[in-house]
Amino acid sequence: MNGIRNSKYSNGMNTRISRKLFSSSSGPRHVKNKENNGHDQRPIFVAATKQHVGKTSTSLALLSGLQKRFDKVGFIKPVGQQHVTVYSKLLGKEIKVDKDVCLMRERFHLDHIDYEHMSPVIIPQGYTKKYIEGQITHGDQLDKILQSYKHVSEASDVTLMEGTGHCAVGSIVGVNNAQVAAMLGADVVLVANGGLGSAFDELELNRVICQHYGVNIAGVVINKVLPEKYQQTKHYMSKVLQDTWGVPLLGCIPDRPFLGCPALMDLETIFGTKLINGEKHRFRHYNMTDINLVTTSLTRFLENLRNKPSRTLYVCHVTRDDLILGFMAEYQRRTSMKSQQEGSMFEAALLVCGRGGKYELSEEVKDMIMGMDGAPVLLVEYSTHQAMQKIHAYTPKFNIDDEHRVNTAVEHYEPFINFDELLARTKRTD
Repeated sequence: MNGIRNSKYSNGMNTRISRKLFSSSSGPRHVKNKENNGHDQRPIFVAATKQHVGKTSTSLALLSGLQKRFDKVGFIKPVGQQHVTVYSKLLGKEIKVDKDVCLMRERFHLDHIDYEHMSPVIIPQGYTKKYIEGQITHGDQLDKILQSYKHVSEASDVTLMEGTGHCAVGSIVGVNNAQVAAMLGADVVLVANGGLGSAFDELELNRVICQHYGVNIAGVVINKVLPEKYQQTKHYMSKVLQDTWGVPLLGCIPDRPFLGCPALMDLETIFGTKLINGEKHRFRHYNMTDINLVTTSLTRFLENLRNKPSRTLYVCHVTRDDLILGFMAEYQRRTSMKSQQEGSMFEAALLVCGRGGKYELSEEVKDMIMGMDGAPVLLVEYSTHQAMQKIHAYTPKFNIDDEHRVNTAVEHYEPFINFDELLARTKRTD
């Protein structure tokens, strides 16, 4: 099972990337076995080497692929941080769960399990201090996780778990990813960013933690691989993992820049505000390379609006009434055209900046903006420099409302994951 040279990874993939590397169509469906509490598969725990390496993208693809092979797939985020409020039918009231739990349950219609059992431990601000002071006990946390797993696993044919950050996250409160995986008898899938040396170094740090707690590593997924380095990365990472760990490369995922492009909804999150117009375009995404800080004349700005890519995010200062009105006028001109010919669509957005208490948008201009339906305009109380910095430092996260981004991640990742190898390595042998 550990061999990789004779596996599907080496067949006909020497010259190009194939999206059909591993078929995502369902093979024979797996059903419960009455032995081992009714499960043929050990639980699968997805952990990362650090933040922002595509752990949730990988989990989305794994859950999608598992649903094609099992009737009921369970999902748990044993320890979470960022939470949302949802309604638990079992409890008949609203509860807080990790945001990824909401995403997974709603996207994949996991109606056979209740929210109550999908997010047992959440670590909000102040939690760590309470734990150290003894207000929260280690035993209480473990009981919650064990009970959640018991309920979810009994209702499911296989259970997928998603960790939080790298394998050591949660150590200060005694529930790091490796500890939890060990306690639940789960096999770990490690996710790392593309590369060779640095990627393997990060993987090794996390392998050592898993080894310390006696956790089996089912395999590795390398994510965000540059297309021009895809074959090199896949070949050498497969070889080094097999030669040094005896572990397969379960997936090598080429980069998909769109998944890192913020939507206008993300900008609302960054700046803690709402679009003052164009709300229907909240899920329109903008490439980081197509953000334009406007400091030129109105004439030059209008030239840019007509010549640059239509879907460009422009940033200007709140004192530039001429640019703001010019933006609105161009929007009106384009949308009033009788025929929507190629190049006539207006998909630009305008971010209007000005430090709060010092600069304000006049009520007259604001009324004009709000009086036009459709042109996306966001007003933020930051300088243009601060706004640009915050946008470039932001890493977009998945949101159940942003269906396009979620579906794109699933469709992009799933074909590159070797589900046959994953299920073979996580199959119970006792």
